[in-house]
Amino acid sequence: MTLAAINSAKQTTHNAPSIRICTFVILTLLLTLISCNRNKFEHDASGIFEASEVIMSAEASGKIEAFNITEGDLLTKGQYIGYIDSIQLYLRKLQLQGTRKAVNVRKPDIALQIAATKEQIAKAGLEKRRVENLFRDGAATQKQVDDADSQLKVLEQTLTAQINSLSTSVNSLTEESSTYEVQIAQVEDQLAKCKIINPIDGTVLNKYVETYEIAVPGKPLYKIADTKNMFLRVYLIADQLKKAEVGEKVTVYIALSGKEQKSYPGTITQISDKAEFTPKTIQTKDERQNLVYAVKVAVENTDGLIKIGMYGDVDFQP
Repeated sequence: MTLAAINSAKQTTHNAPSIRICTFVILTLLLTLISCNRNKFEHDASGIFEASEVIMSAEASGKIEAFNITEGDLLTKGQYIGYIDSIQLYLRKLQLQGTRKAVNVRKPDIALQIAATKEQIAKAGLEKRRVENLFRDGAATQKQVDDADSQLKVLEQTLTAQINSLSTSVNSLTEESSTYEVQIAQVEDQLAKCKIINPIDGTVLNKYVETYEIAVPGKPLYKIADTKNMFLRVYLIADQLKKAEVGEKVTVYIALSGKEQKSYPGTITQISDKAEFTPKTIQTKDERQNLVYAVKVAVENTDGLIKIGMYGDVDFQP
């Protein structure tokens, strides 16, 4: 054996433990990867949970006198949570109500105004009939009959003119009163908008103002989301669309601590009819596909474990 061969054999013998250690490490890593792959849940699609969010904005101007919410509060639809200063609007309403009352007082009482004329007409009618009877008996002249008839006609025309004039006056004042009623209704609407009423059932996500700050129409007050009725937005490749139909029942999953998952029943409510590029935060079943279709799955968050922005998975019916 040559000297080079002897040295090579010694080197191989010296490096044998290192080779065995490296081999052990590699095998351990391979087994770990295999184990992880076995424990990994396989689903048809993945996505992020979203909720219907509403930003409640001010509808009136003024100082916020009360605003009794904090982030995380559960609110119900129609719940009163505060109000904006409305003293000036209330005083304006009182002023308009007083003016409307004054206008209504000026309306003439037509029946009362024409009562005297009607009484005169009744007497003139009796006088005409008396004169006509006397004329038939030869005790009155034709001129007396004509005068009685003329007097009755004049009184009747006077009554018609009075009724027309009084009706015109009443109608004019009624229209003027209606104008004030409209203005009062406008002020009442503004007063109602000073009350801060929650629009939907949900959880307060963000609070943007505090009590005693000044509000203006359109200024955001808080954001609320319906966290009881969530939806999972997933993306499918074209080959997967045949599994999905609007109204189809599916199973939605969320990851719990460790390797556990919890399932929820879901319903497909929307399938996009337009392809889009895969969002960077979403992994599809086949990452080589660039164009995907958005699918919206409604889920009832019965236990409150589903949170906005949480990842979820979905399995379609086989």
